[in-house]
Order: sequence, then C-alpha cells, then structure tokens
Amino acid sequence: MRPIYLNGRFLGQATTGVQRYATEIVKALDTLVVSGGTHAGRRIVLLVPPGTPQPDWLRRIASRSVGSLRGQAWEQLELPRHTSDGVCLNLCNTAPLAGRSTVVAIHDASVFAVPETYSRAFRLWYRHLHRRLGRRVMRVVTVSEFSRSELGRYVGIPPERIAVIPAGSEHILAQPADAGVLERLGLRGRYLLAVSSQSPHKNFAGIVAALRHLGPDIGLVFAGGANSRVFRLSGAASGEAHLLGRVTDGELRALYENAACFVYPSFYEGFGLPPLEAMTCGCPVIVSRAASLPEVCGDAAVYCDPGDPVDIARAIDAVLGNPGLQADLRRRGPERAAGFTWNKAARSLLSLVDQLPIQ
Repeated sequence: MRPIYLNGRFLGQATTGVQRYATEIVKALDTLVVSGGTHAGRRIVLLVPPGTPQPDWLRRIASRSVGSLRGQAWEQLELPRHTSDGVCLNLCNTAPLAGRSTVVAIHDASVFAVPETYSRAFRLWYRHLHRRLGRRVMRVVTVSEFSRSELGRYVGIPPERIAVIPAGSEHILAQPADAGVLERLGLRGRYLLAVSSQSPHKNFAGIVAALRHLGPDIGLVFAGGANSRVFRLSGAASGEAHLLGRVTDGELRALYENAACFVYPSFYEGFGLPPLEAMTCGCPVIVSRAASLPEVCGDAAVYCDPGDPVDIARAIDAVLGNPGLQADLRRRGPERAAGFTWNKAARSLLSLVDQLPIQ
C-alpha cells in the first residue's frame, strides 16, 4: 500500500473554509488510522514548509518539515521531491504541477465565475494553476455536485475525473460554547448572525441593506475576516453591525446557539460551510437560492433571492415572526447536518486513493 503524503502548507495560512476542510479531514484521517481496522498500518505523512508550526493534535500521522523554501515555491519546487514514492494529497485548491500521483481538492470555480472578487494577480495564477492541474493530476476532488459542474464548465475537467467529497460540520461542537462573547458585545436581545469573509460575492452588503426594511429591535453580528491581498472588500457600512473579525470556535458556537437566525445570502458558494455549522448548533438558517446552497441545506433552511434586499428582509421577517417555523428549523437543521461528517469525508478520500492506478 503506497504512502499518502499530505500537503501541509495550509497550516501556515489563515483559516477559511478551505483550510478548515483540510484541517478537519487530516484530523479524521488520523482518527481512522488510530482506530485500526482496515486502516491499521497505513502510512500517512503530513509534510510542512520550514517554520510552519507542527500540529500537536496528531496521534498516529507523522508530521515532518521538509525543504528550505516557503509558500508557492515550496509547494511547486520542493514538495514533489518528497512525495515521489506515494500519493501526494492536496486539500486546499493548489498542488505541485510536477510529480505523477497527485490528487487535488479544488473547492469551486470562483476565480472564473466571480473574478471581480479577487485581485488580478491571485485570479491569473489560480486560473492558470487550475487549468494545468485539471489536465495532469490523477483525480480532482471537490465539495459539491454544483462545483463539479462548474469545474467542468470553466476548467474543462470531465465529470468522471472529479470526486465529490463534501465537508463535515461536527467540529463546531468540539469546543464548549464561550458565552463570554455575548457579554462583551452586550447581546441581550435578538440578533441576526452572519459568518463569512467580506468578499463581495458573500453579499454582506445585502444583509445590511435588508436591515433597513426591518424593525429597529434587531441587530446584526458579523464574524469573519478579510484578506485585502486576495479579496476586494465589499464596502458595507460597518456602523450598522457588530464586526467581530475572527472568533474562536467556542465563541462562534455561542453566537450560533443564541442567534435568532443565521443569514447567508451569498451569490456564489462551492459548498457553504457556515450554514451547515449553524444547523449543527440548532440555529434557524436563511440562505440564498443560489449555487450549492440548496444542495447542501435541502429542506432545512428558508431561501431568499440574494440580489433583492427586500426578499432577504422578507425571509428574515418570516423566521422571526413565526415561532413554529423557528422550532421546525431548529429540529430539521441538526438532522440535515448529521449527514455531513468529517469521518465520512475521510473514508471517501481513502477509498478514492486506494482506487488510483499505480504509476
């Protein structure tokens, strides 16, 4: 059985949904190896660039710093030399162009579909990289049927070469809720919760605009970061909301569990992890009727038109004004989310690797 080498470059990056996907799958792979059974004795090694903090949560998977470069140079020039006798598994949209047995997770086609979201340099590099990887890697993994269709449309990857392995959401329950965040913000009444970057396609501005059509007794809490080197900021008026920036998992869980509802009117999503986290915590969810969100949320959410602030406000008002609907969403959300687990994702990934032809 060939060894699996995990590209650990993500450990030196800020955590967004893509890095969360990688982290939680690596944790689940480690658990599978520890638990034994059909995975006992499997060799999995996490390779990281020099200077990257070594994870302290691995029990069986080995972690090793290799090479002398960093960033893309490390990934493209040095990583292939350390993975030549096994499968190189890359979970965060990028992978080395050299090497033979390579699997890459490309989460969406957003650099093609919503190019205005990204800086020119970032957009051009990712478009070039995804086209090249789509032609040469052994298999591509993505997170939804929607993204599989988009990668076929924009990158030209045949659907039979793309495996759909969705994310999980149970990680949000791993830490106890930190209710201190509610006290720090003075949140004693009803509030709407939004979690994302401030990238324009996330449509934070649409939530702010929708607030103008609602009563004055409802506030907005926005958790999430922005990287000005990657994203062009939406310019939403920060005075109309609590902008928290990045929060801990414990704080995020407390925000989900105490929100009147979670609002996610995104224009484009390859998967949409925050709505699934909210469902896991029993928070009523409102999402846009767009991209992958209906596929992920099913009948456990209320839907809105992301381009119409009045319709976003209508959906919010429908949830806030109907205790019966709130209770129904709090019941259906966790049931829906239970179908998406990191253990299931890790098992699917190992099965895919085992089916690869030997090169």
